Amino acid sequence: MHPTFVLVHGAFANSFSFAPLQAELGLLGHRSVAVDLPGHGFQATFTRAYQAPQDPAGLASAPGGIKGVTLADNVAHLIGVLERAKRNGPVILVAHSRGGVTVTAAANARPDLIDRVVYVSAWCPVRLDVNDYYGEPEMAGVDPAAFASALAGSPADLGLLRVNFRTADPESLAAFKSAFLADGTDEQFLTFLNTFQPDENLDVGGSADRAQAATWGRIPRTYIRLADDASLPLALQDRLIREGDELTPDNPYDVRTCAGSHLKWLVDPAPAARVLGELAALHARSAQA
Repeated sequence: MHPTFVLVHGAFANSFSFAPLQAELGLLGHRSVAVDLPGHGFQATFTRAYQAPQDPAGLASAPGGIKGVTLADNVAHLIGVLERAKRNGPVILVAHSRGGVTVTAAANARPDLIDRVVYVSAWCPVRLDVNDYYGEPEMAGVDPAAFASALAGSPADLGLLRVNFRTADPESLAAFKSAFLADGTDEQFLTFLNTFQPDENLDVGGSADRAQAATWGRIPRTYIRLADDASLPLALQDRLIREGDELTPDNPYDVRTCAGSHLKWLVDPAPAARVLGELAALHARSAQA
């Protein structure tokens, strides 16, 4: 039976960013579902202050619907999707970027719903919490302060993280492009930036949400490295792979590599779609064995 790919987005993103990949998967004969985590997609808040002409004071203070959304909320929503998808056969769960945190926690909770988990330059915390990895040598070249000029309001006051992706500030735009899509055209970069939503929740989990050997660790897993990623550098991706393999040495990652930046695989999805197709074929062979 053909598996269903369940696709989980990263921070500030939504199911819309997967549309080109889903089109490519569909043309290759694969079924897929793109998830909107709580507070994302059509549940996102786009305050009028975010529209042009922008109102900086209003943007810094307007409430956002994602306030109070937790990692547990994300996991519960994803498990509901997985339960429905599993009724139709095998499930290959695919995470990108921060979506890996939700996917890892869901795999800890319900490994029975997942036939393979795939991380595409995604967070899979093992030894540390996500925020703590930012202090490690592998993340030395990633400067969160580069985005400070685009922050809109105090996260502590708003109860969420709000970034003005519609800024016209050249320094902020250059920082975004360098981090996310340095290998794309300016047109591709601005188009993708306009699919982002301004608000993201603050909860990236704790030690209980790290990969667990007894549950997460028994699911076949793949890590697709993005070789030119400046947002989640290759050294950090390799560390996450290594730590996962050390946690469950009898079930190591199947490691693949795609060229490109953090978002290039979504702008030019054919190579990644082929890799995912190979994983579907691998599952079919394993099921027949």
